Amino acid sequence: MLPAFLAGQRWYSAVDEPRVELRKVDTLADGWPTLMWLLVEVRGNNGAGTPSWYQVPIGATAERPDHVAESALLGEISSPRGPTHLFDALADDELALRFAHIVAPDLHPHSARVQGGEQSNTSIVLDERYIMKVFRRVQPGANPDVEVTEALGKVGFGAVPVPVAIWRRNQTDLAVVRRYERSRGEGFELATDSLRELFNRRRPPRDCKLDFADDARLLGQNVAHLHVALAEAFGAEPADGAAWATDMAAQLHRVASGKLDTGRIEKIYDRLRSASDLGTAIRIHGDLHLAQVLRLQRSWMVLDFEGEPARPVEERRHPSSPLRDVAGMTRSFQYAAAMALRTHGEADHELRVLADAWTVRNVNTFLAGYADVDAAHRLLPQSRPSRDALLSVFELDKAVYEVAYELAHRPELVDLPVQAVERLLNGEDQLPATEPEG
Repeated sequence: MLPAFLAGQRWYSAVDEPRVELRKVDTLADGWPTLMWLLVEVRGNNGAGTPSWYQVPIGATAERPDHVAESALLGEISSPRGPTHLFDALADDELALRFAHIVAPDLHPHSARVQGGEQSNTSIVLDERYIMKVFRRVQPGANPDVEVTEALGKVGFGAVPVPVAIWRRNQTDLAVVRRYERSRGEGFELATDSLRELFNRRRPPRDCKLDFADDARLLGQNVAHLHVALAEAFGAEPADGAAWATDMAAQLHRVASGKLDTGRIEKIYDRLRSASDLGTAIRIHGDLHLAQVLRLQRSWMVLDFEGEPARPVEERRHPSSPLRDVAGMTRSFQYAAAMALRTHGEADHELRVLADAWTVRNVNTFLAGYADVDAAHRLLPQSRPSRDALLSVFELDKAVYEVAYELAHRPELVDLPVQAVERLLNGEDQLPATEPEG
């Protein structure tokens, strides 16, 4: 019952047929429906390898909860109370509210609204004033999303939502509550709107009402200020190109999909080992893209500092180049255009030309906005060729990550990042990395 339920959840990342074991069961709230909390351990199907842990709040009731989505149902069991239906408690507004009272008792929320959409965690809006994020995949210690936003709050950086309540058990962060920010929308949604208008009007991007260039420039400025604040909060250290190359190669071999020219890619990564002008290493966002930012009235708010969920958590904490985040955003502009083309007609030559123009315009204005912030320059390679080359290497690494992500979650879209990898490899002569030492 539990393995089948987990396999249908987007926040569940195991593949094949892993071994699933129940490690802990607690009753959080008696009554009917009952609110329970499960800690589940997942290993490879032979029981080997590093385990993963998931928290699964469960509801139990006598009647089948017809208002709950089919994917949230576990099934029916026999209990001392009679036939009992089990389901994901966070798919039910009433139980989500009871869970919120446990996570943030001082807030006394009166209503809960479970957010839909594709997420690696579960988000619930409380009283339209707060948003509770429940971490699904958990690891002992501080969650990077909590750790980073707390630190940024302490240095006065206002473009992130700081925690107002944190739920920890056994030194493990399980949920966090923040203020709910009303916005014009998330970045990917706004970019998609801009592309839709572009394709409908078939005019240059600058002639469209929803031209994204001003938003892209402001976003670049906000990301640069974020990096300056992260350097203040966590410090900066000399870049370690060898360590970056090792981490990139490890991810490349984890993908091992047969769809990528791993030898050719690894040769590009290896250039970092002898590069001399790499800038500094700081704590970074780690999974920055257009769906991780909200457009407020005068700025962008940056969300979700957990890092790429497919990477081990300790690897996500490693200091890295700010350009890794920049590459995540430039790839996101490219991805938005590719997704829009797929929806509106990839065979239409005029639309392909417009999509390319939109991408170039917004990537360039985003990078120009980043360059507007003088304090961020000290974190980057000193020379322009070195900056451009390092950015391209991180774009390649990001595209490799996207291949792994799509294979696990949306295999029908894996051709998009595979094509991006091929384009980057075909431009290999533009990736000299940086000047070798000596």
